[in-house]
This record gives sequence, structure tokens and C-alpha cells, in this order.
Amino acid sequence: MISQGLLEKYNQPIPRYTSYPTVPNWEEPIKRDHWETGFTEQFNLLNSKEGISLYLHLPFCESLCTYCGCNKKITTNHSVEDVYIKALVREWRLYLRLMPAKPLIRELHLGGGTPTFFSPENLNKLLSTILQYAEIHPDHQFSFEGHPNNTTNEHLQTLFDLGFRRVSFGVQDNDPEVQFIINRIQPFENVVKVTKMAREIGYTSVNFDLIYGLPKQTIESMERTLLQTISLRPDRVAFYSYAHVPWNSRGQRLFDTKDLPPAALKMQLYRLGKFHFTANGYADIGMDHFALPTDELHKARYSGAGDGFTGSTRLHRNFMGYTTQSSTLMIGLGVSAISDAGNAYAQNKKTIREYYEAINNGHLAVTKGYFLTGEDLSFKKYILDISCKGATRFDPADLPLLEEFSFPQLRTLAKDGLLKWNETGLELTSLGHHFIRNVCSAFDLHLRRQQPAERTFSLSV
Repeated sequence: MISQGLLEKYNQPIPRYTSYPTVPNWEEPIKRDHWETGFTEQFNLLNSKEGISLYLHLPFCESLCTYCGCNKKITTNHSVEDVYIKALVREWRLYLRLMPAKPLIRELHLGGGTPTFFSPENLNKLLSTILQYAEIHPDHQFSFEGHPNNTTNEHLQTLFDLGFRRVSFGVQDNDPEVQFIINRIQPFENVVKVTKMAREIGYTSVNFDLIYGLPKQTIESMERTLLQTISLRPDRVAFYSYAHVPWNSRGQRLFDTKDLPPAALKMQLYRLGKFHFTANGYADIGMDHFALPTDELHKARYSGAGDGFTGSTRLHRNFMGYTTQSSTLMIGLGVSAISDAGNAYAQNKKTIREYYEAINNGHLAVTKGYFLTGEDLSFKKYILDISCKGATRFDPADLPLLEEFSFPQLRTLAKDGLLKWNETGLELTSLGHHFIRNVCSAFDLHLRRQQPAERTFSLSV
């Protein structure tokens, strides 16, 4: 049992570390020509060796889920599909001009918003156009996010025929009262139906997204959702902590904070989930993820895993969350999409109007970004190691910075039983796996040097 004192001590605003440095430290505006030059250099280094990842942000939803902090556009007007597809294709062609060779796509993900807002015909048109200008890596992984209420057999078959083998369904919670307050009415029968359809078509990884910490959740309601979820045996589950950021997400301002579970209850909900998942054959992959031994995420996490600081893994973490692919270069297409060149980040404009304006004027829509220093690259590795394998080894060249910024916090974390460490590296304890974000923050030099003046991140618990 985690003590109330530890919960209170470590329930702090901390990033989720899908990037380092984190987005609040990025610069705006980014120098577009600098990004384009750096992108081409990285493409020449990485394309033939690793291939690239491609993320398509499809922002439209027919209704607002009030818990959601994603960049989305609410509309029931499906004529927006064609205009948006044309912009995505134009943006892709702008990137193709920066690639001296044909891109080798290793990973492709459709996120949102609601990708299944788009008709199967339009998704086929979009993806067929993009893929005709590329080669597909023999070890590729294509995935998409589907809404159980509007994902049809035609969606699943169309994307399967294009090479998709993984689908993540946004379940969130099955309790009617919780669904009502978050404005996501989604009968469990719909989840059962789309899960069965996906498996019958041949999808090899059917995943569920669940959220703990939503308003009105209780131990009893969460247990029902967990048992219903496990009864369908999803290959992996993303069991996310609800991020309450009403200063960024206006929909969350509709919640009465009295309806949100306090930190102690929220941790109980997480521990209940972890108990049921691990008792039913799922392994704890890391930050909020569980997977069956047959799933690629499990195989990647535990492939060649060693003991202590030397543990290895094929697991990687980026803006799409945990992935089994090792491609360093990721292109984000669409409004607010983020690209990652390994040594630099660039984010597109956040409004559809500004995004269209940039693309229609014939230049990339990048507006915000960051070029990593050597120091950033070193500490990014420590954060990735901790996120992906729960251990890391220190580079002796970093010891002066580690001594100044990281080791003082490691001493406190070790005293509280969250990790074991010495000057060569660290390893999380079982208790520490509940506080991965806190441990990662010890290596966030930007956070250590200057605490943000405004509320930027969600609470860690």
C-alpha cells in the first residue's frame, strides 16, 4: 500500500515525457529553413537504415468528450474531410521535396480527434495517395485510433487492406454515469462488436484505451469496467491517468472538481487496474501500459532484458506513446502535429485556418520547435531509458551536471524507496514504477533550473 504521505509528496505537476525537452521549453516561431535543412540531413542519415515514422493528425469529432485535452475540431459537417485530405497531401508533397530518396515508411499512425470520423473511402484515398510516393518497410507497423461508436466493418477492412494490423479503441470507461458526465455515451455492446469485427478481419493487436481519475469514478464502477475489458482480452491496454488541465482544455471546465477522485482514490483506481491486469496475464510495460505476452509491445519491452542498470529493450517512446519501432525520424502531418528528427522537434500551427493558410501558400506549417543541444541529447537518453526499461546507466562525462541537478533528487527518491542508484546508474523499484514521471523529472534540467511560472503540466498522480 502506498502511503498518503508519498502520494501527497509526489503528486506534483510533471510532464509525461513524450519528448525532452518538453513542449513548454520550445521556441516560437521556429526557423523554418533551419528545420528543413536539419530534416534533410537526418533523412539522409536515417531513412535507408531505419525507415521513418509517419503520424497523421485527423482532428474532427462529431461531439465533444469533455475530458479530452487533444487538439480537435467539433463538427457534424463531413464535407470538411475532402478539404483536409487535400491539405495533408500537399503537406506530404512539401516534405517529399526535402527527401533526396524515396521515404521508407516503417511506422504509420492515424490519431485524432477521431480518425474514423472520415469515411472508409476518404481514408483509402488519403493513404493510397501518401503511400504511392513511398516504400513500405518489411517490418512495418500501421495503426489507428477508432471510436467504438462509429468504426464500421468497412473502416476496419479498408485499413486492413492497406496494411494496418493494430487498432486502438478509445473505451475510457464503461460506466453510464461516468460516460454521461464526460459526454461519451458508448454502450459496452459497441465495444464488443468492434472488437469481434477487428479480430475476424485479422487484426493482430486490438488495444483499448482506459482512463482512471475521471469524474464520478468509484472503486466499484472501475472494477466493472476492468472486468468487462479483461473479458474481451485486448492485446494491450493503455490505462491512462486523467490529466486535468482546465487552463488548456475548456471542456474540462464543465467538471465540478468535487466529482474528481482525490489523489488517494485515484491511486487506488490505478492499483486496482494493475492488480486485475497482472492477475490475468498482462505485464506492466511501463508508464500506464499493460500487454499480453503475445503482443509486440510485451516482446519489445522484455526482449533481452537484463538485471539492474544493464537491462536492454527494443521499446521506444515518442509522441505516439510506446512503440516497438526504432525509427528516429517521425513526420507529423496535419494541424498541431509534431515532427521529431531525433535532434530537433517541430510542431504545426494549432488552428485549422492557420494550418490551411501555410500549406496553401506552399510552405510547411511548422510554427514552434526546438533544436537539441548535446546536453539535451544526453539527458533525453536517461529519460527514455527510465520510461522504457526502468533503468539507466550514466555517462561519466555527465557527472558534473548529474551531481548538480539530478543526484540531490535521486537521494530523496532512493530514501523514499522509489529506486536504487549509484554514480554508474539507477534502477526503479516496484514502488518506483508508480512514480516514473517523478523519477524522469530528476533528469529534466530545464525543469530543475527554472520551475514554470504558470500551471503547465497535469498532476503526476
